[in-house]
Formats: sequence, C-alpha cells, structure tokens
Amino acid sequence: MPPNISNHEIEVILIALQAWQLGETSEGKHLIKATEKYAHKIADPQYVDAIKLFIKEEQKHGNNLGLYLDKIGQPRITNNWGDTLFRKVRYFNTNMELWTLAVIVVESTAQIFYKALKNATSCSLLKEICADILIDEADHIIFQTERLAVIYEQKSPFPRKWRRPVYKLFFYLVSQLVWIAHRRLFKAGGFAYQSYSVEMISKYNDTLKTITGALAQFKPEKNKFGYEY
Repeated sequence: MPPNISNHEIEVILIALQAWQLGETSEGKHLIKATEKYAHKIADPQYVDAIKLFIKEEQKHGNNLGLYLDKIGQPRITNNWGDTLFRKVRYFNTNMELWTLAVIVVESTAQIFYKALKNATSCSLLKEICADILIDEADHIIFQTERLAVIYEQKSPFPRKWRRPVYKLFFYLVSQLVWIAHRRLFKAGGFAYQSYSVEMISKYNDTLKTITGALAQFKPEKNKFGYEY
C-alpha cells in the first residue's frame, strides 16, 4: 500500500514522527542488564526472555515507522534531545522498579501519541501502522503494570506509602516533557493540553488502581495559569 499523505500533513507530523521512530529503535541493552540482575534476584530467568520479546516488538514499531519515512522520502534522524535525555537516564539506571515505571509512563504517552498521529493524517498506510502499534502498546502496559504490582507488593507498608506520590510525580514530569516535545502533533490530532492531561491522569489512576487495588487520589487541579494537570 503506497502512502497517500499530503505535504501539509508531512510538515505537521514529521518532526514528531522522526523523533518517535528514533525512540522506538533502542537495542535495550541497559534494560536487559537491569532485567538480568532482577531476574537473578527473584530466581525467574524467564522474565529476561519476556523482556527481550518486549524489546523486539518495540523495535518492530521503529522499523515500521522507519520504512514509512523511507516511503515518503524523509530522513530518519540519529539524534533528538528527548531521546538523548532518556537514554542518559537509562544508562545509569539498574533498578527494575524505576525501569518498569518509566516504561509504563512512556507507553501511556505513546498511546496518546499514536492516537493523535492517526487522527492527524488521512494516509491509510500510516493509520494502519498506528492501529497496529496501539494494539501492541495496550498489551505492553498490562505486562509492565502487572510486574510493577509484583514489585510494589513486595515492599513493606512505609515504602509503599511514599511510592504513591513518587509515582505521581514521575508520571507528571514525564508526561509534561512529552507534551513539550510533541505538542504540535498532539494538537493536530485533537489533543489540546487539557485533554492530553485528562488522558494521562486517567492512565495514572488505572495504573495505581492495578498496583494497589485502590483508586488513586490524583485529581485535576488548577495551576496559576489556569491549566489542569
């Protein structure tokens, strides 16, 4: 199926598409290293195999997006500030809990990103790619949330208590960085800041409900600029 995308659509989505394609191409070496350390600790070597399959599926997304960029005659990029920042953080992280939380948040933003990308184009091929990725991302979030629930359950009461605000803050900070980086694409796909924030709050609540068995007390609040977050 050849792409049927307009020049105007390319102008709107290209920077975000290139950046996200780059982010989906990670080899996952640091994640595998952290997973091996964690799997050895809990005596579950099969978890390493599961993570490798997860990485392989993410790489499939990057490959499909890269092939699409090739088809529309646009370059794949090799550097992006958001991707560089995330890779530097990953380089120093060997903690499975933080890795899992980070993946959940990024995958949650990815769901909104691909919905917006799908809405922002009339290209049937790109819509099909987005739909395929969205199916995978839903399963990825379930997989990672279930693992975070296992990690959370093994903590004593006090560490559990302070993790809730930490998870909340992490969700907020990462979601804001993603908004800043790709707000043009989100807006083109029908997600203004408020609707994007509501989606992320809902995803946070769903995540914490799964992990703790209780609804999170994370409700939209007005900041001094009148925005909800």
